Amino acid sequence: MGLLKENLSELAECGLPAALEAIGERWSFLILRGAFNGLHHFEEFQSTLGIARNILANRLGRLVQNGILARTPLPDDRRKIEYRLTEKGAELLPAMLALRQWGEQWETGCISNPVLVDERDSQPIAKITIRAHDGRELGLHDLRWMHAEDIKDIGASRLRAVA
Repeated sequence: MGLLKENLSELAECGLPAALEAIGERWSFLILRGAFNGLHHFEEFQSTLGIARNILANRLGRLVQNGILARTPLPDDRRKIEYRLTEKGAELLPAMLALRQWGEQWETGCISNPVLVDERDSQPIAKITIRAHDGRELGLHDLRWMHAEDIKDIGASRLRAVA
């Protein structure tokens, strides 16, 4: 991947440690999977996932604190709470699908059931891949690291989003 390498000891300049801090443990990923599958209430998560109540409360709290889920009391019964994905949480879908596909290929060796399909034509989604700015699929050996300030057209919107 080129001569320049990430400074692995500098955690502040890499989004991966921050992402893992926000969601990086098994139960959080399974809670997110549940949220992507339409679960919204504590009891639904608890009974579907079989997670201990104290662990579920802790993980839901962290996901809310990190802005990944929104916690909203229901108007008709304010004691009942609903958890919904925020825009930030919904943006995790490609990462979740990439991990699922990796697990199918390298861990279970089989396609997960049910299969996620395109709503329009009921065909399975394509494998999540790394793509170049022009749409070409890239592999590990097609990549290299560069300092952001050395890239001419990094895309103003991406830089603004990071700032």
